[in-house]
Amino acid sequence: MARPTLRGAKRQELVSVLARAFAELGFRRATTAELARRCEVQETILYRLWPGKREMFVAAIEHVFAESAAAWKILLRRAPKGESAAKCILAYEALHHGEHGLYRLVFTGLSECDDSAIRAALRRMYGSFHQFVAGHIATHRGVSRDDAAVLRAAWAIVGLGIVASLTRELGLLSARARAELIERVGEMLLTSGG
Repeated sequence: MARPTLRGAKRQELVSVLARAFAELGFRRATTAELARRCEVQETILYRLWPGKREMFVAAIEHVFAESAAAWKILLRRAPKGESAAKCILAYEALHHGEHGLYRLVFTGLSECDDSAIRAALRRMYGSFHQFVAGHIATHRGVSRDDAAVLRAAWAIVGLGIVASLTRELGLLSARARAELIERVGEMLLTSGG
């Protein structure tokens, strides 16, 4: 009975290493031997935890939202009482968006969208970001989460994150300009009717 718990804990321990490896190497260049080396385990251990490299990659994609959500949860616990959660997250992202480079993993996944499992993982990940953002916009505005304007604004903020990642990766904006982009455009999307 304890075995699935140990297996889940080991997966949890290794998935962040896998995510960073895939972000650096991409899906096709990342061999299971290299993934195992970075995880400091034998390849057989990885295959006991996941059926194959594709499943490791899917777990890494799912980790992207989980890591962001965990950081935001900590941030919101420390936020001043009465402060808008949406504004806190926006300010945090203006300073920290993309600093771990996991957006590269997502971009790699987009090139693998012909694979139905990878495509489904990306849809779930983007859907999770959208739902999270929509919930905080709705609370900030004092309206229903299902409000069409909220749903549009949430997708626009998700898109803002993608643009910020592209500008970081391609060196199109300085860190300061990128922070201003996220903060200013994010604020407009947060407060406008959508």
